[in-house]
Amino acid sequence: METRFKNRQQAGQFLGDLLSKRLTDSNDVIVLALPRGGVPVGYEVAQRLGAPLDVFVVRKLGVPGHEELAMGAIASGGVRVLNQRVVQFMPINQAMIERVVARETEELRRREQLYRGDRPPPEVEGKTVILIDDGLATGATMRAAAEALRQRRPRRLIVAVPVAAPETCEEFRGVVDEIVCGRTPEDFVAVGMWYQDFSQTTDEEVRELLQHNAAEHPAPTAAAHS
Repeated sequence: METRFKNRQQAGQFLGDLLSKRLTDSNDVIVLALPRGGVPVGYEVAQRLGAPLDVFVVRKLGVPGHEELAMGAIASGGVRVLNQRVVQFMPINQAMIERVVARETEELRRREQLYRGDRPPPEVEGKTVILIDDGLATGATMRAAAEALRQRRPRRLIVAVPVAAPETCEEFRGVVDEIVCGRTPEDFVAVGMWYQDFSQTTDEEVRELLQHNAAEHPAPTAAAHS
């Protein structure tokens, strides 16, 4: 069995070292992390690359009455992705979809406000975006995030995780421009197995890490664009 990561911080440092060798120019890089567990990993990657860090919040759209079945997802920036196969197969009408979207949009905005405060979401069009989580099991949430992010037209989209199920890592090769899986153990089972400390990341920890990074990478002012 491969050595487990001590915690998400160590995993992020490991992943940051891998990415720094692959990215010859990190001037246009933005690191986006899936909260909450992806943020401590993303913070270390952003520190290693000298890049800004933000959250990319994704909310599953569950089929009414069958909420565990995803008919799509919404994500930061007002992006909506629908799984047409599910929508066509299940007895779902547009009004039902809109009710679910409205409810999840409210929760998404609440979480963004909680994590980001008054800071606007980062502009990703034409930039290299590294989308990060603490691991990939089925990859469903990350896939929704990648599809949503594509609509915001990044120049290059990279998904990076410290550990992943081998088959999931392979599947992502056709989804994004590049997939970086630090470790792909054959006896994967679950993400948490590969961390000595896999305790839940708190909302407060997410806010603190984002604030620390924002202080080092202040957003451009309006004057800077004029």
